[in-house]
Amino acid sequence: MAMMMGSSDGDEDEVNSTINTTPLVDVMLVLLIIFLITVPVVTHTIPVKLPSETNHLFKTHIEDINLSVNKEGEVFWGQKKLADNNELLDKLKTVAVLTPQPEVHIRGDQNARYEFVGRVILMAQRAGIAKVGFVIEPPARN
Repeated sequence: MAMMMGSSDGDEDEVNSTINTTPLVDVMLVLLIIFLITVPVVTHTIPVKLPSETNHLFKTHIEDINLSVNKEGEVFWGQKKLADNNELLDKLKTVAVLTPQPEVHIRGDQNARYEFVGRVILMAQRAGIAKVGFVIEPPARN
């Protein structure tokens, strides 16, 4: 009994040029299953209503108080520079008793530290001002 090795025509060095895609498909299916299982866990969050940007038409009144804070922390009442926080507090106390009480609009420099603007807010709160607003640059339209 003879044993046959190789092909019958003697070409033993024939190259198999096909790619075995079975391991690739197996790995992709495992990754797909892992992805499908983890996506609901990642997207599950507490439902909250996030604020949206709105731009309302703003009406200014003559009696409104405009305070400006520059990047050095200097406070301006309209166009007049105030000496210190005590002068600001005194001026705010005098207008806080008016009826109707004027609104305070704070214009903070973009490069000003929050501490400077926070001091102005604190002085307005100590004086008893009910309405404090911020004047900002409107967003650019496309």
